[in-house]
Amino acid sequence: MIQQGLFSIGTPGRLDDDVAFVLGKAAELKLPSLGSLGPVNARAEFARRLSRTNPPAPEGVDATDLTIAGPGGALPLPLRLYRPAGGGRVRAALLYFHGGGFVVGDLETHDSICRIIAHRTGSVVVAVDYRMGPEHPYPAAIEDGIAALVWLASGPAEAGGPGLVLGVCGDSAGGTLAAVVARHARDRHIDLAAQLLIYPAVDQGGEYPSRSRLAEGYLLTAADIAWFTEQYFVGATGPVLEPDASPLRAPSLAGLAPALVLTAGFDPLVDEGKAYGAALVAAGVPVRSVCLEGAIHGCLGLAAYLGCGKAALDEICAAWISVIGE
Repeated sequence: MIQQGLFSIGTPGRLDDDVAFVLGKAAELKLPSLGSLGPVNARAEFARRLSRTNPPAPEGVDATDLTIAGPGGALPLPLRLYRPAGGGRVRAALLYFHGGGFVVGDLETHDSICRIIAHRTGSVVVAVDYRMGPEHPYPAAIEDGIAALVWLASGPAEAGGPGLVLGVCGDSAGGTLAAVVARHARDRHIDLAAQLLIYPAVDQGGEYPSRSRLAEGYLLTAADIAWFTEQYFVGATGPVLEPDASPLRAPSLAGLAPALVLTAGFDPLVDEGKAYGAALVAAGVPVRSVCLEGAIHGCLGLAAYLGCGKAALDEICAAWISVIGE
């Protein structure tokens, strides 16, 4: 059972010392914004950065690439399945959606994160290589996420067979996807034990003080958010308010899986993340809402250097273990 309540780690209003150091180094390097590079080059740059800042991958995890039928049986959907080495029976499977604004990121950029979760929790982790904008705009990623959920819920032998405890997890855009897929699981009567949401964007059209207060200087900028939104929706405006784009705007959140909602104190998305946690609680959903006060958006991918990134990983693994048992 996820430990419910509001939790704060660090000092509110104060950057962690190691975060401040990394931000200073980033400013010195004058790293280009991803939006200035265009989608293809942005993907390469994002992968290059994470290859240097991701936490080291543990030994003892087997990974298998496979494809399943995509939405409507059209394009194949690539997955990567991680399981603890040894071939023993697993009891749980966690569907993982990578971050990257629905434009960048892939199976490789989040490989070490998925390996760590599988290693620490003793469960299967299924990473989804969902389609992204601008080549495949909204709602392609949602459709892929639902297809992966339905496949995993069918009890495929590759994932360990029927009867597994199921959960969804994701960071940033992947956190958004996990929240949306959790709602579709409820509506399709698929039993989810948990949804683990790491600094998700949950209200694409919302106006929150943190979006303006933290618009510059903390890696993810207001300009980045605008560029990602433009690529994902390719100029469309109405869909950004649909529940599949902005899960905070869903008519009802009642009956959703218990949630971990993790936010970062110096993230432009912190206010909406906290609002989503509060909305889930108001709807009767068990929620553990944790704010890493001195952290920034994307700290999970900086866990090789940042204590808050390590803390984010600890929260994910502890929450999942609390659901599935040691």
